[in-house]
Amino acid sequence: MSTRYPFTAVVGMDDLRLALLLNAVSPAVGGVLVRGEKGTAKSTAVRALAELLPVVPVVAGCRFSCDPASPDPGCPDGPHEAGPGAERPARMVELPVGASEDRLVGSLDIEKALAEGVKAFEPGLLADAHRGILYVDEVNLLHDHLIDLLLDAAAMGFSHVEREGVSVRHAARFLLVGTMNPEEGELRPQLLDRFGLTVEVAASRDPEQRVEVVRRRLAFEDDPAAFAARWAGEEAALRGRIVAARALLPQVVLGDAVLLQIAATCAAFEVDGMRADIVMARTATALAAWAGRTEVTSEDVRQAALLALPHRRRRSPFDAPGLDEDKLDETLEQFKGEDPEPDPEPDGPDDGGPGDGGPGDGGPGGGGPDGGGIPPQGDGPAPEDVPAPEEAPLPEPAPQKAEAGAGSGERAAVKAAEPFRTKVLSVPGLGEGAAGRRSRARTEHGRTTGSVRPRGALTKLHLAATVQAAAPHQKARGRTGRGLVVRRDDLRQATREGREGNLVLFAVDASGSMAARQRMSAVKGAVLSLLLDAYQRRDKVGLVTFRGRDAEVALPPTSSVDAAAARLEQLPTGGRTPLSAGLLKAHDVLRVERLRDPSRRPLLVVVTDGRATGGRAAGDPVALAARAAWLHAAEGTASVVVDCETGPVRLGLAGQLARELGGTAVTLDELRADSIAGLVRDVQAGQAGHAAQATRRAA
Repeated sequence: MSTRYPFTAVVGMDDLRLALLLNAVSPAVGGVLVRGEKGTAKSTAVRALAELLPVVPVVAGCRFSCDPASPDPGCPDGPHEAGPGAERPARMVELPVGASEDRLVGSLDIEKALAEGVKAFEPGLLADAHRGILYVDEVNLLHDHLIDLLLDAAAMGFSHVEREGVSVRHAARFLLVGTMNPEEGELRPQLLDRFGLTVEVAASRDPEQRVEVVRRRLAFEDDPAAFAARWAGEEAALRGRIVAARALLPQVVLGDAVLLQIAATCAAFEVDGMRADIVMARTATALAAWAGRTEVTSEDVRQAALLALPHRRRRSPFDAPGLDEDKLDETLEQFKGEDPEPDPEPDGPDDGGPGDGGPGDGGPGGGGPDGGGIPPQGDGPAPEDVPAPEEAPLPEPAPQKAEAGAGSGERAAVKAAEPFRTKVLSVPGLGEGAAGRRSRARTEHGRTTGSVRPRGALTKLHLAATVQAAAPHQKARGRTGRGLVVRRDDLRQATREGREGNLVLFAVDASGSMAARQRMSAVKGAVLSLLLDAYQRRDKVGLVTFRGRDAEVALPPTSSVDAAAARLEQLPTGGRTPLSAGLLKAHDVLRVERLRDPSRRPLLVVVTDGRATGGRAAGDPVALAARAAWLHAAEGTASVVVDCETGPVRLGLAGQLARELGGTAVTLDELRADSIAGLVRDVQAGQAGHAAQATRRAA
């Protein structure tokens, strides 16, 4: 087995290490969601934690890791007799982004179940992770139904697999750790709430700390075994402290005064539901045990709030996670009870033993002055010298210069108007893209529409079709009893229809004709509303802007709608209207995305007043724009033009552009969900003429 990077050798990242250790002490805390930019050692820290967990006693030969002291009475490999059992290291199981439902929860042999009544069950990753760690890298990229199954098992402590009336249930208690890069898309608020704690990580901006990170990593790669041996003492001490904290945990007292502070804090920050209160109580208890105390203090409550509440306060994908620490301190002070605080824990020895630097000491960022109790780290800077990581800002878009003689000059970006609920824009036809909520598609989940022979492993049995296929052969197969004689050739896979997510590409006119402050504010508000709709429907989004003499890709297609919103907010206006350049740039983006993800169908949303007044290309701007639009129409790209023209006199240029695209036009007012019925029908009807229009133009 390959040598893992030692947990105690990780530089900085106090909050992350503390959150992981608290879950190691008390898995009931509910796991950790680690949010951060790429290359910040998120995965390294998680994998290193597995080496610190105590060995696990298991029933010998049990595929579900039953505890010999209290075996699961419903274990599929049971019943188990009482006995000493065996010991094995705690497992860390990784769930790949592309895993199937069967790989996660396990699978039943449907053929044996139907023909013999035998529950032949092949365990999945949830069974492998029982009493260990289940690590999901890029959890925000998992399909929603897999995340639902994963979090349900984590909350209930067992996994239930049921297929056509045949069911298997087994224990599945594990420490759940998910990592994600917010730039690649957010999790739904309902799913965020299911993670007990969350931490934000970012690369340090301190040159000395960055040097130490590189030095240690290079030393590890040169000789992993020697590097691990160098940190063996610190690892053993930390492992012993986890065992001691686990033993102390049942003795920790959570007083009424502390419970009142927890409830008041959750109410003050208006978190939904009661899960936050429960998680805070469990986290504060684990913090006290980690610090070697038997009574929870107000500082434990404060630290628990910093870890358990930020991700539960998001109301939309455009809200940045975080917590107002001044408000937190005021709330804790207001509801501070009269119970005497326990004597403060001594700082402990300076040699990095298990007693030093408990998190109850309440250092900056919630990690305590000793980095959440991690022993000092060799010849590098000790954790107490490491500043809390800063939140990495979004990269700024390239500055745009105003052009002399190109219409009105550049104007500063204006704030977007309040977003609103929009009408559903969908792509016509039946797709096969990623699961989502926008357009019709063949999916693994949805209503059953028919059956086919399975090409690979059977995942969704169509029972009626299977019985119908097997019935004519019963006499030839010598059926004598009540059971149905089923062969593999009789099995039928159910075909289902649901919804898919699409690629919604916005082409936004930022020229001088759009530059009126009130008008551009309304336009940005409309695009923001469509972005919010794209987030709710699990779409990828991209942003192309055009102004002056050219167009640019302000945001390549991504699942992060908040990144698109940030680019939109910073968008300046002014200059001519190179409409053809914007359409051609959009065409290039869609062409590349078809190669990268051919199953994800695009929806082009052009936000413009329809004017075309110049660009780098020579020729009539209007004719050039029409030719660029025909490219999209010929390829059958579903499109909608959001007509931004205002005033009593309207030229109708946006409507003409929509006809050339083979799509439909909708005004800003008509975009609202409560303003016009049948917009989806109009979009689909407009798309029906794509092929005919393209054929006529070609002729």
